[in-house]
Amino acid sequence: MSQTTNTILMIRPVSFRMNEQTAVNNYFQEDIDIKNAEINAKAQEEFDAFVTKLRAVGVTVIVEQDDKLMDTPDSVFPNNWVSFHENGNVALYPMFAENRRKERRDEIFIRLENEGFKIENIIDYTSAEDEGVFLEGTGSLLLDRVNAKAYCALSPRADESLFIEFCEDFEYTPIVFTANQTVEGERLPIYHTNVMMCLAEKFAVICLDTIDDKKERKNVIKHLKEDGKTIIEISEAQMHQFAGNMLQVQGHNKQRYLVMSQAAHDSLTPGQVNAIKQFCPILSSSLETIETCGGGSARCMMAEVFLPKA
Repeated sequence: MSQTTNTILMIRPVSFRMNEQTAVNNYFQEDIDIKNAEINAKAQEEFDAFVTKLRAVGVTVIVEQDDKLMDTPDSVFPNNWVSFHENGNVALYPMFAENRRKERRDEIFIRLENEGFKIENIIDYTSAEDEGVFLEGTGSLLLDRVNAKAYCALSPRADESLFIEFCEDFEYTPIVFTANQTVEGERLPIYHTNVMMCLAEKFAVICLDTIDDKKERKNVIKHLKEDGKTIIEISEAQMHQFAGNMLQVQGHNKQRYLVMSQAAHDSLTPGQVNAIKQFCPILSSSLETIETCGGGSARCMMAEVFLPKA
């Protein structure tokens, strides 16, 4: 069992823009005053440059084109609708925004099988959408695959009972908490766990200030320390620059990299950068348009492929 993989799935956007359906509870999204076609072209440039950087260090990136007919503005964030596991299981997740549900496409599974991966079972939670219950993949769930623990910040997009069900099905110990951010003077739930926390093999980058409940905060710290993870704390201001939205991946010769956006990298202090570099180099890429309009960053763009080879 490994915490990191050298293979990721990424979806190249064709209809990228600010998604009005997700903006209601994703407080990271902002409107840009330029035409959607221009926004999409900029997002494609950022996407292509990011893929090039990942491939240059030896990460296997499977790029699937988005389908223009689907009109899916957030398709660049596939980690919210699917997760791939070492035993060949695939999980499909219920999505809050109706127009994001069309991102789930069977041809992506066919592509992975053509790339030599084996899919044993598909565990489908999407019927929960009918009850207005959501759990948005590894946006909502942070999986410590080695220690079989799953961290989840509850929000309108992360339902506790469904999270517990996932943990029972996939044999993870659930660690539940609430993470808040200040929006116009009010503490409101952060829409995805993976914007305030990143779990790498030997360390965690986390905005502990978002966990207002002291008991919950202590519990999260206890689990991280118990598993020998060094805690690298970030501030709420840094979280708003997507400094929590990072992913550790493997490149050439199993070299680990911590992948993040340029904005996230720029927001870190020299001390934090050094703390990360004790464990692995940083790989960053500019994702300004994707972050501003999409309200997601580098981590959200990468769906990790842990499937066994056929």
